[in-house]
Amino acid sequence: MNPAQNPVGWFEIYVQDMARARAFYEGVFQLTLQELPSPAIKMLAFPMGPELPGAGGALVHYPGKPSGDGGTLIYFNCADCAVEAARAAARGGRVFKEKFSIGPYGFIALVIDTEENMIGLHSQA
Repeated sequence: MNPAQNPVGWFEIYVQDMARARAFYEGVFQLTLQELPSPAIKMLAFPMGPELPGAGGALVHYPGKPSGDGGTLIYFNCADCAVEAARAAARGGRVFKEKFSIGPYGFIALVIDTEENMIGLHSQA
């Protein structure tokens, strides 16, 4: 691992229904996912730039790879994680744990997306 970089370089969220997952993530985070060409799997990337901090990643539909419980938990940065949690619930997801304090590190909320993946939402306020 390069100590001059963050330890996470990429993430993938496995989904079963790409259209449903796209609508959920675009609606919750108010962004547009971009198709990544791949011959074997369908991928929709979150907006990213090589000069920006943080990790890039994508929604991935890979036949035979299940989504849901037991996967990696990814935290998305938010201005106020309660806002994105409410959007998640309004777009077919559900709130697993409402916004709560993690002390000097800010606040988090946990939501379940439309593919049964749990994701974390983090904010300083």
